[in-house]
Amino acid sequence: MKKTKLMTLTAILTTINVVFSTFITIPIGPIKALPMQHFINVISAVFLGPWYGLAQALLSSFIRNLLGLGTIFAFPGSMIGVLLASLLYKYRKQLTIASLGEVIGTGVIGSFVCIPISWLLGLGKIAFWPLFLSFFFSSLIGAIASYILLKAFEKRGILKKLKNDN
Repeated sequence: MKKTKLMTLTAILTTINVVFSTFITIPIGPIKALPMQHFINVISAVFLGPWYGLAQALLSSFIRNLLGLGTIFAFPGSMIGVLLASLLYKYRKQLTIASLGEVIGTGVIGSFVCIPISWLLGLGKIAFWPLFLSFFFSSLIGAIASYILLKAFEKRGILKKLKNDN
């Protein structure tokens, strides 16, 4: 895919992510679980690859924080999730593996990376379980939803056509 198309698709997915995150937010204490981020992350993994997917997650997290829709926890969770999902999809070319990469990257690794941030914010050890559970279930919901959509595209030949056009 040409750079212009990649940048345009990155901007479109970032916009969709930010707009839908205003409607679909699950506040859990200092954390805001956003399943839409994970939905977009898996789509980014499939269509954009690791670097533009990472840019989408960074931009989405940054804009949501500027608008007061996100928290500092959005950065490590979403970025690790999309990076792992993208790398796994790049080498395996399976939607299941990309979706699983998002859940492991955000839900497990991302929640552990957020522990030092929670300590810096004075939340201490009590923040781990809410972080882990919100990241895990939010990423699971988003990954399942994107898997269902992408699988439907794949069955109808739309996914192959979209990838060939790009």
